[in-house]
Amino acid sequence: MFRLLWAASVRTRYFLRRYMPANVLLDRIRTRRGLKWGLPAMLLAAPYLLAASICTNLIADGGPGWLNLLVILFIWNALKFILIGPVSLAHLVRIRLHEAAERRRARRRSDAMKSARYATIGS
Repeated sequence: MFRLLWAASVRTRYFLRRYMPANVLLDRIRTRRGLKWGLPAMLLAAPYLLAASICTNLIADGGPGWLNLLVILFIWNALKFILIGPVSLAHLVRIRLHEAAERRRARRRSDAMKSARYATIGS
């Protein structure tokens, strides 16, 4: 039974990660090239919150109860987009610091190689 539940959850997660637009966009933002779009992507939380508000008003006016699932989905996606901004900014800063350190190390190695070459030629 546990194995069946595990397999179902893995397949559901794979389907949601692969085909749901919000998850596809968030996966692209998490790449190195997409990290710069994390802060502007936070603005996408507004339409999700608006959709949640509209569904909540429809429910309050006697709409079907299944709209509650949409409200939860919209709020969840809005929270994901709100959180991707600071997270992507932190990742971008970390990666840029790492790249700068790599450039410094490469520059030091090339300077050391040049000075060693000149020392060999000069003697």
